[in-house]
Amino acid sequence: MKLATYINDLLYRYDCVIVPDFGGFVTNKIGAKANNFTHTFTPPTKQVTFNSLLKHNDGLLANYIASAENISFEKASTAISLSVIKWQNELQSNTVQIDSLGVLSLNEEKQIIFEPNAAVNYLTESFGLDTVTSSAISRFKEQVKPLNPLPLKEECKREIPAFIKYAATAAILLTLGYAGYNGYENNLQKENLANQEKAIQKKIQAATFVISNPLPTINLNVVKEVAKPFHIVAGAFQFAENAEKRVEELKAKGFDAKIIGVNKWGLTQVTFNSYASRNEATNNLYRIQKTVSKDAWLLVEKLD
Repeated sequence: MKLATYINDLLYRYDCVIVPDFGGFVTNKIGAKANNFTHTFTPPTKQVTFNSLLKHNDGLLANYIASAENISFEKASTAISLSVIKWQNELQSNTVQIDSLGVLSLNEEKQIIFEPNAAVNYLTESFGLDTVTSSAISRFKEQVKPLNPLPLKEECKREIPAFIKYAATAAILLTLGYAGYNGYENNLQKENLANQEKAIQKKIQAATFVISNPLPTINLNVVKEVAKPFHIVAGAFQFAENAEKRVEELKAKGFDAKIIGVNKWGLTQVTFNSYASRNEATNNLYRIQKTVSKDAWLLVEKLD
């Protein structure tokens, strides 16, 4: 049995595979990378590390081997133990190649060192994605030739005739005078309108309205509805038609029967009566149980 092959298979599906009494192989997801020096793009991957403290048998590896080899869990566990003993003996004098997973070795402190195989990507989401190498992008700056400014020609100074200056001054004065006259007219119109509105308001305030035949006063007697949260339940029905039929039967016997809604089991509840106080409801419950229905019971619930 090649234990390394089964460990390798499980790492594609699980983040940790523990080899009992030896250690655990743990995967860590690493995102895509871009190397600016080698101009390579590496897809997301799962990096494998080794933790010698993870030695407890969680059953994952043994169950997988038992299923693959069609053997019992005990036999699979024994096979794992034999492989571990073989690895430990080989590590005393040499390195151990674990299939395509990587290489195990011992350092000077007799601790297990694991060197993973970077060529294998255990992230199934990156299946089919390889490292891509791209040539460097050369960027050229466009050279812009500076423009030499053209020499400015001196403008010929011409003297403005005197009659043009006088004409322009007269035009400005006429414009200002016309604008002032229009403003005066507008203010005068606004003032006249305001005086007319004030006069109308005074007339309205001075007017007296007399109603010869006043309407009679209507007195409304509003009766506050008293809450009745105590209900004597006559039954709960699966079909609403049966509940309505039961209400009519109880009303014929003189009860103030009604449907109070559907309970949490989807049954329509019918009551004999509802009461404001518990004492009144309890007394009537005993009477109904003796004379009408022994299955009647008291429900305390505030209805909307």
